[in-house]
Amino acid sequence: MQWSDLPPLNSLRAFAALAEAGSFVAAGRALGVSHGAVTQQVRALEDRLGTALVERRGRGVGLTPEGADLARSLAQGFGTIHAAVSSLAGAERQRPVEITMSPAFATCWLMPRLAGFRRRHPGIALTLIPTSEIIEPRPGGVDVAIRYAERGRAPPDATAVLVADMAAVAAPALLAGRRIARPEDLGALPWLEELGTSEVRDWMSRKGAGAARPPVSQMPGNLIIEALRRGEGVTYTALPFVAEEIRRGALVSFFADPGFGIYHIRTAEGAGRAASRTFLRWLCRETERSPLTPP
Repeated sequence: MQWSDLPPLNSLRAFAALAEAGSFVAAGRALGVSHGAVTQQVRALEDRLGTALVERRGRGVGLTPEGADLARSLAQGFGTIHAAVSSLAGAERQRPVEITMSPAFATCWLMPRLAGFRRRHPGIALTLIPTSEIIEPRPGGVDVAIRYAERGRAPPDATAVLVADMAAVAAPALLAGRRIARPEDLGALPWLEELGTSEVRDWMSRKGAGAARPPVSQMPGNLIIEALRRGEGVTYTALPFVAEEIRRGALVSFFADPGFGIYHIRTAEGAGRAASRTFLRWLCRETERSPLTPP
């Protein structure tokens, strides 16, 4: 198709609306513009095609034979476009809301709350993508990303889902009577680290224990939590994720960094789908209710 041979779409739309509505005023109302704007577009189309499309008939307007032929073709063409767009829009409305976050956040914070979302919004399906990889939200793909950032590194306009105290955590059995007075005292123990990160090295460096080189096992965050409970290593995690185990004495924490971990929301540019906006409103309400209190 030679696209440059086609008249501007606005002029074709204006003429098709005029042919359907029967008057410039009604066509303008249908398009949300003034009747003068419709008149101008139709005249421009006639000039482009070199033929009259509309003729005066008393106080109204009618179509010339050439105009009637073009109107039938445009009605068919715009009808096909409308059907295709409506089909795509309907499929997009039915598509589940896709949310990506770290495995630990999914397991320990989000999933325990999802029953409440389903009760409120049974018609909205969700797809959770727990991963340590950075997946950018985009139309037709991931709708919402929940990202982790250290204090001072989150975007200044970010909406926080959870601002958490972070700490080194271990099971008492792993400590085997060790006295943990300084961060380097944890350097002789095995550590569990989120896959694809350098959390252990970064923590040791911040705490002045950079010379320590503990054995480190990397794995997804949800597996870290399970291994932590079994006493397989020390990890650095958000205290709300393990608050109940600490309360029961099943885990102990060391050298907490108050308000150091910020889990915040990232979305694609634009208004987004209605279903994703509903999820975001619910997520913000959960945050306001109390991000540190189990549901």
